[in-house]
Amino acid sequence: ERIGPDTVFQIASMSKWVTAWGVLALVDRGRVDLDAPVERYLTRWRLPASDFDHDGVTVRRLLSHTAGLADGLGYAGFVDPAAVQSLEASLARATDAGLGRDGVVRVGLEPGAEWRYSGGGYTVLQLLIEEVSGRPFAEYMRAEVLEPLGMLRSTYGLAGVIDADLAAHFSDGVRVPHRSFTAQAAAALHTTVSDSTRFLAAHLEGPDGEPPGRGVVSERTLTEMTTPHGSLFGLGIWGLGPLLYGPVLGAPRVVGHDGFNSPGISTTARLDLRDGSGIIVLSSGDPELAPDLGAAWVYHHIGSLDVITLSAGLGRMATLIAVGAAVLLVGALVAGGTRRAWRRRT
Repeated sequence: ERIGPDTVFQIASMSKWVTAWGVLALVDRGRVDLDAPVERYLTRWRLPASDFDHDGVTVRRLLSHTAGLADGLGYAGFVDPAAVQSLEASLARATDAGLGRDGVVRVGLEPGAEWRYSGGGYTVLQLLIEEVSGRPFAEYMRAEVLEPLGMLRSTYGLAGVIDADLAAHFSDGVRVPHRSFTAQAAAALHTTVSDSTRFLAAHLEGPDGEPPGRGVVSERTLTEMTTPHGSLFGLGIWGLGPLLYGPVLGAPRVVGHDGFNSPGISTTARLDLRDGSGIIVLSSGDPELAPDLGAAWVYHHIGSLDVITLSAGLGRMATLIAVGAAVLLVGALVAGGTRRAWRRRT
């Protein structure tokens, strides 16, 4: 199929970075307090009872994955649009939860104690936007973020996407169907390379003096967005929406986000805040392609390792070591049993 800069891709978790702009626009307008408990704004759903103080589950911490939510969600979406849950039902137990997840959005550790990635946290923020704005999430995002940034071919969900413009999804070389999502804020932005370029450019001063944020969010808020709020291995790696790359101390050099949905979606975008260069990869079929290209670009561009990719690699290495150790143990037990049987026979 022919692919171009205006071909529409679902961008999976890259959606969260754009969603963060929608939340922070409400903060700039004084309608949401970053450090208020998120439940101050919610009437349609509440966090399940836990051993922790839910007042610590703030908007700031949800944006930076430090709110203590332990859902670990990625969302797989629904092949049948009729199966899409309500937002409240999804928060209670998402039936499209990724492998090994029960789908319940709950507080599982002390809010603010550590960074832990939470797709469910952005579904809570989706509900926040709907409750505060009084509009459906996708409608609010189109009017308050996407259209003002000139992202006219972008939409949360499949509504309004022309089939001829939509990239096919592939998994292991086989074409797979597109999916619909309840968790639009976390996973369901459909966009193009052209529109993604406009989004990255909006973090910087425009060629004709347009202000960073383009009036959607303030320059001060953009600075706050790209300040470390979440840490891993002692490094400030997460802002209010994007992942941060660059110096261990001081302001980050590069910001970005990856996206992955199984089956078929692999995406990344990275932006150098100093020189305005960047990389955008929207792809289907190879789950490692986009993050690997993004990590390679960061390393060759500024000499900095991608901490998230590194941690994932360490996790895979630990699994291989554990499997290898188990194989060696089983081999040793089999060999020992064989030797004992041979001695008995002789």
